[in-house]
Amino acid sequence: MANQLQLKFNDLAPDARLLASDGKPIQLSSLWKDKILILAFTRHFGCPQCKEMVDQLIDAHQALTEKGLRLAIISHASAESAKQFCDQRAPSAVCLADPDRAAYHAYGLYRGTLWQTILSPRIWLSNRKIARAKGYKPELPPAGQDAYQMSGTFIIGMDGRIRLPYYYEDIADHPPVDLILHGIMGTDWNRPFDSRPVV
Repeated sequence: MANQLQLKFNDLAPDARLLASDGKPIQLSSLWKDKILILAFTRHFGCPQCKEMVDQLIDAHQALTEKGLRLAIISHASAESAKQFCDQRAPSAVCLADPDRAAYHAYGLYRGTLWQTILSPRIWLSNRKIARAKGYKPELPPAGQDAYQMSGTFIIGMDGRIRLPYYYEDIADHPPVDLILHGIMGTDWNRPFDSRPVV
């Protein structure tokens, strides 16, 4: 994934036409027009780290809402499968399906390496920790989903620019909720990122 093009702070967020949980098309940009958007890409529905990430975001959903943030969870499953997953795990979030992975690729999320998805010791430690805490164990991806697909989390301002691009080093690396809530050193997600050099 390191060789793929990745988005940076203040880049324009790619728009895409996705499927809502009811199967109807939805324009991604419509979700950041009136609220700051947290766009959380999942790996596949048998991934314990993805379940843990979604649990953490949903546990913090009230706090995210109070800060004016909208949570959208995106998968590369069918709309029907995405709805079943979100109804069970994330009923308060906006649920999006991207079965062709057009948005994944637009946001620089491609297939990871064997090390990033299976072999890293950090993944094995994470699997054990999650199994003890939550009872989630690694499962094969459902039909149509890819075990090598990498995840990512992005915060997008109402100006359509990337406030935070978070690319995973491996599948056990998802951003702490505190970072999403409070930013880096108290970042205000409402304010555009000033990338001008200091003179």
